[in-house]
Amino acid sequence: MSQPEPAPQFSGPAELSDFINAHRRQLLAYTDRSLGPALRSRVEPEDIVQEVIVSALASPQQFQVAGRDPFRLLCQLAEQRIIDAHRHHVGALKRSLAREVSMETPIAGGDGPAFIEMLIASITSPSQAFSRDQKEFRLQQAMSELNREQQEILRLRFIEGLPTREIAERQGKSDGAIRVTLSRTLTQLQEMLGAGG
Repeated sequence: MSQPEPAPQFSGPAELSDFINAHRRQLLAYTDRSLGPALRSRVEPEDIVQEVIVSALASPQQFQVAGRDPFRLLCQLAEQRIIDAHRHHVGALKRSLAREVSMETPIAGGDGPAFIEMLIASITSPSQAFSRDQKEFRLQQAMSELNREQQEILRLRFIEGLPTREIAERQGKSDGAIRVTLSRTLTQLQEMLGAGG
């Protein structure tokens, strides 16, 4: 029975840099696949890869652990950068929308800001695997059951941060109609979430 191939041992930053450059295209492809569409509109895969390279070269000792696959470690570093970017953009969106949404749109259950934060996280999450809890996972599933118009209105409102009047112009509808659709959709999602447990 053959022994597993040992992880490459890099004698210095130059060898590690050579390894990274040799696998850069694979790492970029992996990063691009891992970014969700909403996050991709704000973050370039190449930027994530650059951050990974800087982090790797700043701490080369993490690549010296026996049996550790260096490319897998690069992918793990990329995943962490994606999660950090996701948190950053979700946080910025939540701060700018939470107060406004609680005034503009009736939120069932009186838990407006917390629900809006989870909603934004669900829309922007690069993968369901990054869900922090079961509620967010169920919310992602519930959103997949909405019709295309509802999904688009949610995306425009909570990801692009557009006011309802601008969404109305894009959709060829009245501001009032968009507000009603938004309110009903949020209520529908919360009811679906509640029914899930």
